[in-house]
Amino acid sequence: MQQAEISSFAKLLVTPTAQNLVRVFYLRENLKKLAGGTWEGRRVHVIGAGAMGGDIAAWCAWHGFVVSLGDTKPEPIAGAIKRAAELYARIGRDDRRRQRDALDRLIPDLKADGVATADLIIEAVPEVLELKREIFAAIEPKMKPDAILATNTSSIPLEQLREGLPRPERLVGVHFFNPVSRMQLVELVSHDRVSDDVLAAARAFLGRIDRLPAPVKSAPGFLVNRALTPYLLEALAMLDGGAKKETIDKAALDFGMPMGPIELADEVGLDICLHVAEMLRGSLYRDMPEPPQWLKDKVAKGELGKKTGKGLYIWQDGHAVKVREDAAAPPPDMTDRMILPMLNVCVTCLREGVVADESIVDGAMIFATGFPPFRGGPLHYARTRGIAEVRDTLKRLAQTYGPRFQPDPGWGSLS
Repeated sequence: MQQAEISSFAKLLVTPTAQNLVRVFYLRENLKKLAGGTWEGRRVHVIGAGAMGGDIAAWCAWHGFVVSLGDTKPEPIAGAIKRAAELYARIGRDDRRRQRDALDRLIPDLKADGVATADLIIEAVPEVLELKREIFAAIEPKMKPDAILATNTSSIPLEQLREGLPRPERLVGVHFFNPVSRMQLVELVSHDRVSDDVLAAARAFLGRIDRLPAPVKSAPGFLVNRALTPYLLEALAMLDGGAKKETIDKAALDFGMPMGPIELADEVGLDICLHVAEMLRGSLYRDMPEPPQWLKDKVAKGELGKKTGKGLYIWQDGHAVKVREDAAAPPPDMTDRMILPMLNVCVTCLREGVVADESIVDGAMIFATGFPPFRGGPLHYARTRGIAEVRDTLKRLAQTYGPRFQPDPGWGSLS
């Protein structure tokens, strides 16, 4: 048995899967190094006690920060404190003292008193530009001179958010992903007027809360949402064309994604998906499928997915209700129609300088979207499959389904 194990291990060690997983380990280590350095801040104020803001506040309190959590009404704050207690009970297990101490550090703050003493302020309100600007204008005069103002925006360029700020150099983006306690990656968003000291402090802060920073430059959708949007929209286009949602999700799962795009859209929230899709369609020079009218109708009716119990799936006890018999074998090009546009946008972001190198692209997409780790990341997968073959497949898809599949010029520099 020992000899058989040695032989088996030796064979497994040199398989592409094993080599790719080793590569992913080093991708993670490189992202961890970016979170190095020191930052002496102790107090954090979070604006917005919704699902994201409340969970960001809870995660910061768990890691030793004194956190004040503000909102316009007490009910969202109460809900956030309840979710925090449930999270601490789950991740703290029998360490009741740590659970108690973390809850003690999480302070409800209806009057926003915590702004004046906070070393870092994180805005996590809905994706409405004017709302965010109003909040910035109200809190900026109360901030300490050396305090950092961070926004959890998922798609709005920081050049638009900084307008009117007396100290735009103190503004930075820290885009968390849902659920905050499980998603390791945070996009650290810079702009051309941000201070280097602020960026270094933000990286150190993310290290202190055990998150992986992925440095990206301000651009519509940044990296992750920009790459994920055509993946989701293509899935919705196929659903609109008559494909069954279970079949579409099966194609993604067979490729190795942790969740199908239809279920993911429900998980994220159909309202958020629609907002990001419309924003990116209006701000990027790239063809993308038009969000179907029935999607807009669902959002208007309040059928938003998991958070409302009904979206593209019916949700019960936190799980999508699926009909297994409907998960027929996907047609041959279904997977490529979803995955290759994601790769195409990754190449665009690399060409435009939104991200500095391929390793950050691959690491970000693995740790933020669950892109199959055994494939080594989207760009590594493209290289393994063959750059020319991927580009030719995109051209064939463009001829069949339209110009949205046209390969980005950046593919030429990867050859």
